[in-house]
Amino acid sequence: MSLTGKQKRHLRSLAHHLNPIFQVGKGGVNLNMTNQIADALEARELLKVQILQNAMEDKEEIAQQLVEGTGAELVQIIGNVIVLYKESRENKEIELPRG
Repeated sequence: MSLTGKQKRHLRSLAHHLNPIFQVGKGGVNLNMTNQIADALEARELLKVQILQNAMEDKEEIAQQLVEGTGAELVQIIGNVIVLYKESRENKEIELPRG
């Protein structure tokens, strides 16, 4: 499933007030981290990941690894923050606009 522009705008507005709950540093993205983020997405659906200054890879690469590792949708990369969304199976709360 790919998000439409309208859905991404909606998710960006919901994510605006969120604080990042994960950080990617020079260790990069690993399996443990993607598992934790996947669990957090199941609980929250929408979250932010902060990229620290000492991260070795660029933010697009890190975002891609997180998307592939968690099955989430990339909502946006803003500054050093990645916003991810994944519809929850058990705790669905976010209603996406159609189209």
